[in-house]
Amino acid sequence: MSHWLLLLTLLGALFLALSKRRAELITLADDAAQHRPSLAEYSPYLLDQMISVVTASTLMAYALYTIDAETIAKFGGDRLVWTIPFPLYGIFRYLYLVHKREGGGNPSEMLVTDRPILLCAALWAITVILLVYGPSIFLRQ
Repeated sequence: MSHWLLLLTLLGALFLALSKRRAELITLADDAAQHRPSLAEYSPYLLDQMISVVTASTLMAYALYTIDAETIAKFGGDRLVWTIPFPLYGIFRYLYLVHKREGGGNPSEMLVTDRPILLCAALWAITVILLVYGPSIFLRQ
C-alpha cells in the first residue's frame, strides 16, 4: 500500500472526525460541555481552522499520490492526476453541508444520502476505471 494512501486515509478520517465534532458543538450549543466535557476545550472557530488545515492536507496527499513515481509505475502512466477534481468537489460539497446545512453529525449517513456526493463518487470511480483499464481495453482490437 502506498504511503500516500495511508496518509490520505488518516487525514480523511481526521477530516470527518473534526467535522463531526464541530456539528456536535454547534448542535448542543451551551449544553455541549455537559454532554461531553472535552467539548468545552473547543470552539467552532478552532475547529474550522483545524478543518481547513486537514482539508488542504487531504487534497494535497491525494494529488501527490496521483503523481507519485510508484503510482505512475503501478498504473502505467500519470493519468490519475485527472481525477483530482472529484475529491476536491466532494470535500467542498461536504464542507458546504457541514457549514450551511448544519450537517456532519452523522458523516456516514450524509455520505450515502447526498446525491451530489454520490454522483461525484460514482463519476470518480468510473473515471479511475477508464483511466487505469481503458487504454488496455481500447487497444485490444
